Amino acid sequence: MKQERVILGIDPGTNIMGYGLIHQKGRNVTFLSLGVIKLSKYNNQPLKLKIIFERTLGLIDEYKPDELSIESPFYGKNVQSMLKLGRAQGVAMAAALYRSVPIFEYTPKKIKQSITGNGNASKEQVAAMLVTLLSLKDPPEYLDSTDALAAAVCHFFQKSNVNEGEIYSGWKQFIVKNPDRAK
Repeated sequence: MKQERVILGIDPGTNIMGYGLIHQKGRNVTFLSLGVIKLSKYNNQPLKLKIIFERTLGLIDEYKPDELSIESPFYGKNVQSMLKLGRAQGVAMAAALYRSVPIFEYTPKKIKQSITGNGNASKEQVAAMLVTLLSLKDPPEYLDSTDALAAAVCHFFQKSNVNEGEIYSGWKQFIVKNPDRAK
């Protein structure tokens, strides 16, 4: 595992796309940035995809992430929504590929499990846990941004687990094994 890296997390969407960035140094992780890209004012689907591509490239060029962690689309009943979401995810992934940034994909359930210890946690529970664990000053306005940040933190845990032999099922187990790091 790299001793130092920046991870960009993305929660794809065609109305609001969330992003979050963390910096890992050794076994410590710190918050860099989070936000959303608002797309609802555009009614042209191809234009939304172009903006997602350009803004993702902009984030990559600004923060120089070593890896991209992206939430995979969940299966829903609305086929049109799934198609739009898949396109948004694909365009964000294409931007990362264009800049040779490796991509890692996680299901919403896996991300929630990694952050809260509960794969069925609410978006609010995930956000509250991230505020506490990353010492964020205020809860972010949009849960899409904390979902993206959660994708980045989930990836940090997954990559740390694989390469260091430590397996954590979520924050709770991590804190039990590392009490000095949860201050």
